[in-house]
Amino acid sequence: MASGLRFGPIGENTVHLCVDMQCLFTGSSPWAMPWFERVLPNVCLLVEKRPTHTVFTRFIPPLSPENSGGAWARYYNKWRCMTLDQLPPEDVNLVAELESFVPPARVVDKSVYSPWHFTQLQQTLRMANVDTLLISGGETDVCVLATVLGGVDLGYRVILVSDAVCSSSDQAHDAMQGFYAGRLSLQVETAETQVILSNW
Repeated sequence: MASGLRFGPIGENTVHLCVDMQCLFTGSSPWAMPWFERVLPNVCLLVEKRPTHTVFTRFIPPLSPENSGGAWARYYNKWRCMTLDQLPPEDVNLVAELESFVPPARVVDKSVYSPWHFTQLQQTLRMANVDTLLISGGETDVCVLATVLGGVDLGYRVILVSDAVCSSSDQAHDAMQGFYAGRLSLQVETAETQVILSNW
């Protein structure tokens, strides 16, 4: 499998897109990712490097299953405890270690896995002449996947920070790491945090 920065140095028109590092996915939450705390220090290092070049996404559930449609209604009927009328309001916040960077880092809220639908993210990045995305966060096999594939579709250079992503499923996480580095090797680069920090 190919890995590393194979397509040249990381340019100035780069944004670190940090996916859903929220209280919703930590601690005793039903959606907690066991490796969240393990990758958080690497995510913090990336944000510290250039907070002005960081965009956080937040996954915001609906008020109730009745406020979602189609297959999402079925999903939230299963996860009724994770709707906004059941959750403590602070659960949708970024974890404190990352919240402190906002501003200058920016936040984009989304109601689906992909940050490219129903948001101003693409317009914001294009107006700033961004051409490269460094992607971290969770989950490797769900929201990170949607973020990566959308970035590829839109023509960005996509670099997955392989030791700054996590999932609630080790098996799916490992499979996706192979998928990014192998199957998408012409469109996605994978590199560890220290490689990114040394080349950004």
